Amino acid sequence: MKRPTWGNWSLVCVGSVAALLCGCGGTSSSTPPGPQDITQIKHIIILLQENRSFDHYFGRLSAFWAANGFPAQAFDGLPLTASNPGCDPAFPPPSVCVGSANSPQITAYHLQTMCIENPSPSWNEAHVDFNLGQPASGTATLDGFVNAAATDARTISPPFNDTDGKRAMGFYDGGDLNYYYFMASNFATSDRWFSPLMSRTQPNRMYLLAGTSHGHVYELGVTSSPPLPDKTIFQLLQEHGISWKIYVHPGPTGCTSTACLLSMSYINMFTFQDQVVNTFPQNLVPISQYLTDVANGTLPQVAMIEPASDAFLDEHPTETSPVNIQAGAAYVASLVNALMGSSSWKDSVLIFSHDEFGGLFDHVAPQSAVPPDAVLPTDLQPGDVCSTGGGSTCDFTHTGYRVPLIVISPFTRKNFVSHTVADYTAILKFIETRFKLPSLTARDAAQMDMTEFFDFVHPPWMTPPTPPAQNTSGACYLDHLP
Repeated sequence: MKRPTWGNWSLVCVGSVAALLCGCGGTSSSTPPGPQDITQIKHIIILLQENRSFDHYFGRLSAFWAANGFPAQAFDGLPLTASNPGCDPAFPPPSVCVGSANSPQITAYHLQTMCIENPSPSWNEAHVDFNLGQPASGTATLDGFVNAAATDARTISPPFNDTDGKRAMGFYDGGDLNYYYFMASNFATSDRWFSPLMSRTQPNRMYLLAGTSHGHVYELGVTSSPPLPDKTIFQLLQEHGISWKIYVHPGPTGCTSTACLLSMSYINMFTFQDQVVNTFPQNLVPISQYLTDVANGTLPQVAMIEPASDAFLDEHPTETSPVNIQAGAAYVASLVNALMGSSSWKDSVLIFSHDEFGGLFDHVAPQSAVPPDAVLPTDLQPGDVCSTGGGSTCDFTHTGYRVPLIVISPFTRKNFVSHTVADYTAILKFIETRFKLPSLTARDAAQMDMTEFFDFVHPPWMTPPTPPAQNTSGACYLDHLP
């Protein structure tokens, strides 16, 4: 077989089954010219989808490896014996979910529908998930996922179909998410990658943008709070002459105005939004510009792709219209494949993850973390967990739950699994390390710099693999669960 080449590099395919899966990406037999370090990365692209836990999405990766010729390695995936107490059948809806000795155990199971109703990941529910009996304690029993999902389903108006919360224990596998499983297997992932705090999307994304939520555990609208004054990563980049853009899917409206795009970007949680609108409107652009920039080699040094929520492609569990995870994964595949097939590939990295766990089961507890600042939760509501007393999970000294991760780059180690505890403010640390920038807060300062994911001397994927088309034939229904 003739060896493919890339410039003066000779590439080789190894392993019969793995070669078929991996396409013809191989390990370079000579080193690239120039510096062999992180400075080879010229473009960092960040893409976080919505509300999925690690066990729920990637817990079956080791089974995929065994079935497809990838080498076995240490991996803390989903134990199929994992279970949570369900609701006592003596207390059916419309009562709240009551856990007792009569409650059945709900064991982890393979979901047959690509659409599920939303289990809340908010502060209260996330703490109930942590410990059903003592949500503010420091002891992680991880036994409240089903109860929290059932309680939400029963109290929402109109009630959800899954009033017993069984959806919280469901998982997907490599047949459902074949694109993600292929990419995570060929490139790199982590079984110790967490969201920054035990709550919902908005405060977690505050951490992604600024390394802190400024005391918030809810979205700003809960207490009518003004935008946060904290410095964002984009403001830091601007101050140091590093180019950046935020790409936004305009949804069905197809809008292109800065005001409209801003309404769909999480940068609107910060006062920096005013500078974006008034001074840098060219840096907030539709997702179509991403495809143009990739094709033309005009990507900025740092780019963020916002989730396509208005187009129902963000993988967020269903709250109104059904959200199909396979449609969301196919959308992500279109963005990643465009990068891999372009001249921009040779010096880029795309970091793919999810912003928080979505109230879905994970068997690994949140980890101790460095608080970003001295600010304690400022927007707890009466009756909230921790509102009437303290506890070790009542501040910002813990991460949230594990979330999926794929690090995609020519420099990514092949079939690599990190076991280093990190939350995704490590993305900020990676940017700061690459461009020699100061930290935003104590939280991102304490993170790993993510260089363990890469081989800068012998880049494994200068010729990228050829991934499969994402399956889109899965059923989508909400009216029942197996």
